[in-house]
Amino acid sequence: MTAAGSYFKIGPARLFVHAAVLLIVIIWLIPTLGIFVSALRDKDQIVVSGWWTAFVGSTQTVAVRLGTPDQQQQEGAAYVIAGNVLEGQTGRSVKAFGNRVQQPAAYKAGETADLGDGETLQINSDGSYRYMKNAAFSPDQRPRRIYASVSAPPEFTMQNYNTVLTGEGIGQSFINSLTVTIPATIIPILIAAFAAYALSWMEFPGRGLLIALVVGLIVVPLQMSLIPLLRLYNEIGGMLGQPSKTYPGIWLAHTAFGMPLAIYLLRAYIAGLPKEIIESARVDGASDFEIFVRIVLPLSFPALASFAIFQFLWVWNDLLVAMVFLGTDKDHLVLTGSLNALLGSRGGNWEILTASAFVTIIVPLLVFFGLQRYLVRGLLAGSVKGG
Repeated sequence: MTAAGSYFKIGPARLFVHAAVLLIVIIWLIPTLGIFVSALRDKDQIVVSGWWTAFVGSTQTVAVRLGTPDQQQQEGAAYVIAGNVLEGQTGRSVKAFGNRVQQPAAYKAGETADLGDGETLQINSDGSYRYMKNAAFSPDQRPRRIYASVSAPPEFTMQNYNTVLTGEGIGQSFINSLTVTIPATIIPILIAAFAAYALSWMEFPGRGLLIALVVGLIVVPLQMSLIPLLRLYNEIGGMLGQPSKTYPGIWLAHTAFGMPLAIYLLRAYIAGLPKEIIESARVDGASDFEIFVRIVLPLSFPALASFAIFQFLWVWNDLLVAMVFLGTDKDHLVLTGSLNALLGSRGGNWEILTASAFVTIIVPLLVFFGLQRYLVRGLLAGSVKGG
């Protein structure tokens, strides 16, 4: 078979794979783009239109009151109250108006509406209006309420982010999440790397049992071990005179929950390293610690980075463990806890919620894109074989 024939034979399969990957990327990007755009929009526009209309403006119905009777001017036999319903609002225009809430767009801009009792109203697209009556307006008459469909141009602002980072306490929670996540990612990696090397290249009694135990612990639900672990931690803390809600406590909790998966992934990778390298180092007189530090760790960086991504994302997005081991006071509340509080107290303030959500995904995205080239290599742990 010629090279050209081989290319056309595998072409459709490759095209299908590329199309599937592109579809997944688009599905993943659409919600992210929606959150990003909504976080930059004006709060009034978020309520009346979807984020996909952000670049074409929006139309919303507003209720306004016309001028007071003391503003009337006589023009021949008629009395006129003139003004502008868009006073101080630049870039907006009136599309339609009405005098009843059931029909807020009964008349197009520029038309003259008959309001009854000898009253007429004309509102132009620029917001200027003429409210006329064939007799003088009574001084006791309240300003008339009318409804207008107002077209607003796209408006983008950074005020939502400013509100989130300063006025809503998210800034402190952001620091708290970093304080929790960074050590809770590094500590299990360090401990698991030593354990993975020992289970891979060191002979000692009960090694197979330990490996089976590690694999079994992976499937233990977090919720089942959460309360026993908390009670044990509180009892030990009471014996040592330490408070129950501390950062070291949640570091140890996340380390315990992430350790089985870390040992499993790292052992699979380290066990697949070429045997000749380890044996040559031992022949040269290197100790297990020197082999681990100088040979195994540099070669295992893809697996370390792969687990670091999973552990960082899990700890960063965690709410349950943080609330149990750290509490919900403002000095220790993590970012997910603050967002949960915002969702409860600001259910309708979508501009605050979307800005907060986008703040939370910035750091995980940076971590993922910074280490993603090692992700596939780390997931293929154990594929390296000796010669």
